[in-house]
Amino acid sequence: MYPNQYFYPYVPQYNDYYHMQNDAQLVNDIQKAINAEYSAIACYEKLSKLAPTEDEKNIILEIQKDEKRHLEEFSKLYTKLTGRNPSYQITEECPDNYRKGIEFAFKDEQEAVDSYLDIADKANDTIIRERFRRAASDEQNHAVWFLFFIKKS
Repeated sequence: MYPNQYFYPYVPQYNDYYHMQNDAQLVNDIQKAINAEYSAIACYEKLSKLAPTEDEKNIILEIQKDEKRHLEEFSKLYTKLTGRNPSYQITEECPDNYRKGIEFAFKDEQEAVDSYLDIADKANDTIIRERFRRAASDEQNHAVWFLFFIKKS
C-alpha cells in the first residue's frame, strides 16, 4: 500500500494533463514545421526560375523535392496525432531577387535544423523522432548547397 493512499489516484490525472500539454505543444510544433515546408516549396519554385544556371536550377528542384517529402511526412504525423488534416499557410515571403533569395533560404534551412532537432529531442514517439532527425539532416545538406550558391554568386 502507498503511504498516502488518498493522494495516489490524482497522480495519473496530473500525468495525463502533463501528457496532453506535451501533445498540444508537439501538434503546434508540427503545424509550424508544415507551414515552414509549405513556404519553402513555394520559395524554391521561385528560386528555380531565377537560377542563373541549369545546374543550380536542378539542385534547387531536388531540394524542393525533399521539402515536399517532409511536408507529406509531417502532414501524416499531424493527421495521426489530431485526426484532422493540417492547414497550409505561407508564413514567410521569399525575396524576388536570386541572391537575396538564396541567402534567405540558407538562413531558413539553418533555423529549420535547430527547430527539427528540438522537436525530435522532445518527442516520445520514435517515428516522430526519426522523421524530424532525418529532416534536420536534409535541411543541413540543403543549407550547404545554398551556401555554395552564395559563395559562387
